[in-house]
Amino acid sequence: MLRMAPVHVERTPDGFVASNERGAQLKIGSVTDEGVFSPVELLLIAVGACNIVTVEPLTAQRGHRLPRLAVSITATKAEPTLLDTVTVTYEVELPESLTPEKFAEIAERVHQRHCTVSRSLERGTEVKLNLPQA
Repeated sequence: MLRMAPVHVERTPDGFVASNERGAQLKIGSVTDEGVFSPVELLLIAVGACNIVTVEPLTAQRGHRLPRLAVSITATKAEPTLLDTVTVTYEVELPESLTPEKFAEIAERVHQRHCTVSRSLERGTEVKLNLPQA
């Protein structure tokens, strides 16, 4: 089993900050805080980003440079603390060399086989807590 590189979230005097071993940092807060992403927004970003950063190289490998490639991600809630459906809506301008059907085929393949985030959510990945011992 491959272990993913860890990320770290810490409360600082200015709020919560996430960081990785490559030096990236991201401010996190609640949905009422200005200038930060909420944890649920980060989950939606992860779904959209995973799909889009995988679609782009796959289309490029086939010789198709997309003039515009973006996604919008929305979600509905089943309960106050449980998401129901996450929807990724592509906003794409296709080159003449790529049909909408072929792009849809590539995007579906990415979603079902290559996007770790989407696949993990659909499968129901276990989340464990490692708590300090007394």
